[in-house]
Amino acid sequence: MEKTPANLALILKYFSDFTPKQLEQFSALEELYKDWNSKINVISRKDIDSLYERHVLHSLSIAAAFSFEPGSNIVDIGTGGGFPGIPLAIFFPEVEFLLADSINKKLRVVQEVAAAIGLTNVQTRHTRVEDIKDRKFDYAVSRAVAPLKDLWKWSKPILNKRPSTEEYPASGLICLKGGDLANEISESGVKPKIMEVYELFPEESFKEKYLLYVHK
Repeated sequence: MEKTPANLALILKYFSDFTPKQLEQFSALEELYKDWNSKINVISRKDIDSLYERHVLHSLSIAAAFSFEPGSNIVDIGTGGGFPGIPLAIFFPEVEFLLADSINKKLRVVQEVAAAIGLTNVQTRHTRVEDIKDRKFDYAVSRAVAPLKDLWKWSKPILNKRPSTEEYPASGLICLKGGDLANEISESGVKPKIMEVYELFPEESFKEKYLLYVHK
């Protein structure tokens, strides 16, 4: 039996049901992001050595809290270097992802990483999400891009209306946030479901990190 790469230890602490291909894809992210980050800075220098904790596992908190129906489609608003979209696309190979960002050079990194690991369920688009007029999505995801008020304003018009089922959440916005969110939530005019990432993954860096979910 093949030895599991050491860089996956943190992910495998919380998830176990991966195919060999998924394990290969997750493992390959380290070298790819370190290489691309030296050319196009998409991850802060201090974070690149904590890629699996601060970026990959943080993104996968969405997968720990939600399941998505095969065939559903998700837009990643302001994906930057591909988070949370790339880890989620590896985790959910039967879900389609559109990773959108207004900075084209960041999308180049996303495209190259996705191609290198053979991700076939990822597309990119150089756009602001509020300018997407030709598509609708079942879910929008985002990580520390904009205030909740703006994220909801941008995502609401492009979300389908899918009711929740026993297994899958209703269409909506799922975003990763940090810090004191009281004012931001108050100003948004919506009442999100709030989950603590630290309760999903009790790692020190996830204290005061939250998952917010607003259904359509």
